Amino acid sequence: MSNIKKSNSLKIGEIVVYPKHGVGEITKIEQMEVSSIKTKFYVVKMEQSKLLIRVPLDKQEEVGLRKISSKKIIDEVFETLKLKPKIRRIMWSRRAQEYETKIFSGDPIRIAEVVRDLFRKNTQAEQSYSERQMFQVAIERLAREVAAVEKTDYFQSTEKIESVLNKK
Repeated sequence: MSNIKKSNSLKIGEIVVYPKHGVGEITKIEQMEVSSIKTKFYVVKMEQSKLLIRVPLDKQEEVGLRKISSKKIIDEVFETLKLKPKIRRIMWSRRAQEYETKIFSGDPIRIAEVVRDLFRKNTQAEQSYSERQMFQVAIERLAREVAAVEKTDYFQSTEKIESVLNKK
């Protein structure tokens, strides 16, 4: 009956990614009663925003809560960053929607595509305010996961990402 994979269960102290908010840490698993139904929740402390998020254990997959990526996936992220940007010639509003979908997918490779496509060297044309904002959200998400996987800090991982982008 139960289709919850035990291998996918997360533990207290584990670093996780919540697609809508980024990297966090499971601080505890608590049981609460909601309309007379007892439910267990992961309590996730989000690294950046001083936010506590409660995710019902049985909704983990639905919301996309997952362990941080493997080193292999982070290597793929850096390979993605090295590729030529793919800029679709469509209205910014449509492109922005596509970028947002990628950012909130929680998939580090899709987020890397956004970072790569929105990155501008200092010598290149100026970006619009909304392009810069979206780039900042994407690079912050990516840098936080890279930092968690490589056990460095956010600033070191941001510098590493930017140095790969600047080499192109």
